[in-house]
Amino acid sequence: MTRTPVRTARAPVPAQGRERRAARTRSGQWAAWAFLAPVVVYLLIFYAYPLYRNVELSLRNYTVRSFVQGDAPFAGFANYAKVFADATFAPALWHTIVFTVVSLAFQFTIGLALAVFFSRNFRLSATLRALFLVPWLLPLIVSASTWSWMLNSDSGVVNAALSWAGAGPVNWLTSPDWSLWSVIIANIWIGIPFNLVVLYSGLQAIPSAVYEAAALDGAGAWQRFWRVTFPLLRPVSAITVLLGLVYTLKVFDIIWIMTKGGPSGSSSTFATWSYRLGFGNLVPSFGPGAAVGNLLILMALAFGLVYIRVQRRQAAA
Repeated sequence: MTRTPVRTARAPVPAQGRERRAARTRSGQWAAWAFLAPVVVYLLIFYAYPLYRNVELSLRNYTVRSFVQGDAPFAGFANYAKVFADATFAPALWHTIVFTVVSLAFQFTIGLALAVFFSRNFRLSATLRALFLVPWLLPLIVSASTWSWMLNSDSGVVNAALSWAGAGPVNWLTSPDWSLWSVIIANIWIGIPFNLVVLYSGLQAIPSAVYEAAALDGAGAWQRFWRVTFPLLRPVSAITVLLGLVYTLKVFDIIWIMTKGGPSGSSSTFATWSYRLGFGNLVPSFGPGAAVGNLLILMALAFGLVYIRVQRRQAAA
């Protein structure tokens, strides 16, 4: 004879208990919003509103008077058409691309090489890593001024070294052929420490057992780097390149201090051109200057979307 299990009815939750649960849920939600509110306010004040103002500036014909009084007439995309038709647009776009691509390539390559070198943890490794951080810690105005002095045509140490080696002096900052490369060299020097720090941190996260297994399989130093280190470092490398790209696109201080975008616009980029349009003339062109700034934002956004798409494909693979 089998016994039939007896089902007991679950006692209903008292109304007072349900109210307490609802009150705890509401209090948790309010606490979450309280922690989130400072971040939201910060983003709205320092990101959303300036972006809105920059877009609004680019769609109106602002003068100094209308900038103060706020009665600038609506111009639509006339400022963008003016920027595209300007003779400075094509050279500035090309200089921006060259400045960004060359800087990123050398910063990442040298930073990765140094990160692999310091990952061996030899004596004085920590001290040397700290010294490599100096360019990153210095204010940009100090770094750019130092490079301006070093590359000075008459009294710079670089030309002095070239003269000692038997080569003629180079007009690094005043020649249209060399001005862009001068600011690129300075920017590479300043950006290497960032790549070194991030990539070194990524290398420390790779288990040593992976290298031991590769060594047992007979992989050499180059094979271990190319088939183990580089693939496992790919997520860190991607975010390093993306952050470096966004930073390099908007570099202004170095170029302006060293060459002011000259001579004859030979080192002018979108960042310096935007500043010159808005603030570098007696009669400022706020609308076109804001339009050039928005083009920089769109370029950074486009590369960010490409990065997100690549990351999704890698995650799905």
